[in-house]
This record gives sequence, C-alpha cells and structure tokens, in this order.
Amino acid sequence: MGTYSTCTDQELVGLLKQGNRYAYTEIFERYSKVMYSHVYNKLRDDEGARDIVQDIFVILWEKRLVIENINLLGYLFTMVRNKVLNLVSHHKVVSDYETSIRNYMQPEGKMADELIREKQLAAIITAEIEALPPRMREIFELSRYEHLSNKEIATKLNLSEHTVADQIKKSLKTLRLKIGLSIIMALLMNQS
Repeated sequence: MGTYSTCTDQELVGLLKQGNRYAYTEIFERYSKVMYSHVYNKLRDDEGARDIVQDIFVILWEKRLVIENINLLGYLFTMVRNKVLNLVSHHKVVSDYETSIRNYMQPEGKMADELIREKQLAAIITAEIEALPPRMREIFELSRYEHLSNKEIATKLNLSEHTVADQIKKSLKTLRLKIGLSIIMALLMNQS
C-alpha cells in the first residue's frame, strides 16, 4: 500500500480509471478528511457531512471510467459543493412546505382571498406533480415527501445515485416551469 502513497493525483486517477481499488483507497485516505472538514464547516452536522463525503467517493468510483484529465482535488470539491447545495435546497423546500402547512392549519389571521389563492396554488402544485412521468414522480415523492436521501432512493429503486439526482433535478426544473406558467395563467384568468 505504501507505493500508492507516493503517487501523484494524476497517477492515482489513471489507476482509478483502470479499476484499481488500492488507488481508490489512497484517494479516499488522502482527501476524505479534508472533504469532511469542508462539509462540516458548511453544515455543522456530523452525520450529514459524513453522508456527503461517502456519497462523493461512491460517485467517484462509479464515474471512474468517464473522468478525463481532472484536477482531482478540484473535482472532489465541486462534487461536495453540489451535494451541499442540493442538501440545503432540499431542506429549504421542506422548511417552506412545513411553514406553508402550519400557516394553512392556522388560518384565523388570514383573509379569505389569501386562503383561496393558497388552495389554488396547492392544487396546481399537486396537479403538476401528478403529471410528471411515473418514475420521475416516484423519485420526487420519495425525496420530497418521504425525505429519503438520494442513496436511499437509489437502493430502494435499484438505480444509481446519479440517476436519482438527475431525475430530481429534472423534476424540479419541470415543476418550476409548469407551476410558474400555471400561476401566470391563473392570475390572468382572475383579472378578466
């Protein structure tokens, strides 16, 4: 194992592409603590930081055949940044949804018009989620309603984590577009 510790990052990436598990282990040993420290400083959550670091190294192994001429440390930091942003975005969606539900359950201070608009928006969102392709909808619902991680969804549905992440990203993009258009149409109809 000592011979791998003297390899450069580029040499390790070359060996990794060949499926060399010792090179992979050396990359993990070399950078996992740095990645963990970086994620922990962003999240202040030990378990979340460990999960993200584990995820990026799983992805590195899964993508080993397609990586070309990368700056290994930069590549790992980019994956970490994307995972952290996805996690923060997910928590914001959940938090916003919980706030919306709490406000809906305590309507005494709200005007009737506001409540009607909220119900219309909820109906639009539900309809657009239902209109997603079946597999995309299933992945989205497992992520957003059952709060499963990409890894848990991948395991449950026998998919790669990359496929799960890609499907969530596509569903959010689709929903933003469709819900935005639906809201604009509803506002235009209410004005006439």
